[in-house]
This record gives sequence, C-alpha cells and structure tokens, in this order.
Amino acid sequence: MNNFIYQYPVKQYFGKGCAEDAVKSELQKAGANVLLAYGGGSIKRTGLYDRIVSWLTECGKQVTDFGGIMPNPTYQKVQEGAQIVRENNIDFILAVGGGSVIDCCKIVSAQALTDEDVWDMWYVHHRLPTDFVPMGAVVTASGTGAEQNNGAVITHEEKKLKQPLFGAFHSFAVLDSDLTKSVPMKQVVSGAFDTLSHCMETYMGKPQETNLSDEINEAIMRNVIRNLRRLIQNPDDDFARGELMWASAMAENGMLKLGKQTDFQCHMIEHAIGAYTDCNHGQGLAVIHPALYRRLLEAGREKLARMAETVWGVKGITVEETAMRGVEALEAFIREIGLPARWSEMDITDESVLRAAADTCIITPGCCRKFTRDEIFELLAERI
Repeated sequence: MNNFIYQYPVKQYFGKGCAEDAVKSELQKAGANVLLAYGGGSIKRTGLYDRIVSWLTECGKQVTDFGGIMPNPTYQKVQEGAQIVRENNIDFILAVGGGSVIDCCKIVSAQALTDEDVWDMWYVHHRLPTDFVPMGAVVTASGTGAEQNNGAVITHEEKKLKQPLFGAFHSFAVLDSDLTKSVPMKQVVSGAFDTLSHCMETYMGKPQETNLSDEINEAIMRNVIRNLRRLIQNPDDDFARGELMWASAMAENGMLKLGKQTDFQCHMIEHAIGAYTDCNHGQGLAVIHPALYRRLLEAGREKLARMAETVWGVKGITVEETAMRGVEALEAFIREIGLPARWSEMDITDESVLRAAADTCIITPGCCRKFTRDEIFELLAERI
C-alpha cells in the first residue's frame, strides 16, 4: 500500500427513523440562523420540509429557505446561495437531499465567506478555501456519497465545464433509509450504480496490486449488486435500502481509497458529457463503463480479472478471458437493472457534443492507461 494519513471528520447517524433525533441533537449546538437547502420540491410534497422546519423551530432556530437546487448544480446557483447566506447572517447550513443539494452547499459554505471567486481560486490559483459556514446533511437519495467528503461537482454554464471543486466537510450526516422511499425507483437504481462506479473507479486505480482496501471494496461491490437486485424485487425492503445507503457512504468516506491513487476517468468523462447535455449521472456512467473497460483489457487485465472472479463470480481459461467475462457481466447487469447501454437511449445523438466532451474532460493520472482525447471520443461515439 502507499503511505497515508487517515482522519475522518463526518459524524454518522445511521438507521431507519433516526432523522428527527439526529437533527435535533446536532442543531442544538448550532447558531440561531439556519439555511435549509433542498432541491426541486419533493421535500414539500412528502411533508419532510414541514417536519424539519418544526424540528428546527423546536431548537429555537430562525429558518431561511434555499430551494430549487437542480440536478447537476450550477455555479450560478452556488453564487445565489452564497448571497443568501451573507444577507441573512446564516450560522449553519442544513442540506436536505441527494448529491446535488449536498455538493452545492459545500461550495456555498466556502463562497459565502470569501470575496474571491472559488472557481478561480482552484483552477487558476490552485488554492483551496479555508473558511466555511458549518454544515450538516440529511440524505434523501443515496448513491453519490457526497455527504462523506468535501468534494463537489459543479457545472459552470458559461465555461461549459462540469468539474470538481472543494468546500466544507459536513459536521454530521443523517442516513435514514425511510427518507429514500420518496425517491422514484429509477433514481434509486441510478444512485446505486453510482456507488458501484465509485467502488470500481477506486479499485482500478494504482497500484494494481490488491491491498486490504481493495478486498474491503470487493465486499462492498458484491453488497451493492445483491441489495440492488433485492430492492428492485421489493421496493419496500428496508434492509436493502439501509445496506445501499451504507455502501454509498463506505464508497466515499475515504476508507477504500487508503493506499490507492484512484482512477475516476469514467467519472471525468461523464462530467464532461453532463456539461453539454445535463444527463443523469448514473445513467451516463452506465453507458461509459463497459466501453472504457474494454479498452483497459490489456493494461488493467489483472485487476479486471480479479474483479470478474471476486465480484461477478465469472472465470475464463486465461486472465484475459476472465477479464473480458467480467466486463460482459457488468454490461449484463446494467441491462438487468434497466440502465441505458447507449447514448441514443438518453436522446444524446450529436457527435459534436461527444467530441466537445472528449476535448474538455479531465485526464486522470490514476488510470492504468492514459487515454488520448481521440480515444475518448471513439469510445463515446461507439455508444450512440
């Protein structure tokens, strides 16, 4: 394993029905003015908004709304949130939702306390923000693991870029499986595949030699596959929902990345597609992963073969054949759970968009083979 230092900052509240006690316990410690951040309105339709406001009111908090955070949150929305924080002297940000809401709030928490543009801070001056408005997260859609780290993915519409930024860690995260029942099953499946993708992207990173983090990763991948199948069969399966929530957290709390330089080339390609099409993240990953891994059958054959055996339970006569069978098993699983295999299934058919994405995506150093931009375009174009 590579050398590492590990310190984990996010306090976890896990379990069916744990949200009320968790929020009340944590918000007692916060300042008087709370920003309640959420997405497109399902929080109000389900009654969760009223419940959370009542909990905050019981804690003596003044609540300010920050709603309408969209999937693939924009940099403009970040600036809107930062302005609300400044104008209302917000002491604490409570993000309620999935990865988009949580990611947006991480950067809001940083931008609100600096006059410097945080995009330029990172991409021009290569500096990270150091001051943040304190935050907590109530997860209603699991899969991204966004509540577990300080990384965020933000779309800068003017620049046509969807790329990582870094903001605040949450002081706590609430993982209450009851809250995921309001999310459409299509979104649950997409989120769970994002978890699987996080695991695979970490697993396929450098070094290729398997370490303890990778062996833990194998167990989590098997868990996601098993419990996603179980939940599709019975959407009321609370155990499966809880397992998928914790798998999502484990994939992104840093544990699997210890001793690794992660890959995440698939994610960077999908992010670039998202900057031009606003496509669903998990669905985009499902289209890209098999095409990408077919191109890694030589450079990544040992790791792909091990994943084929330990995760998918398939084996060929040679290492190369085993690796190929693993990629085929992944592709079959994508079809089984109803995710798209081609861009045309997502109404993405313009090759110029794929070309632009290939030309602007981040090329990651952790992938076992460095791709050219022409190769990235070719693998995208073959999936139309």
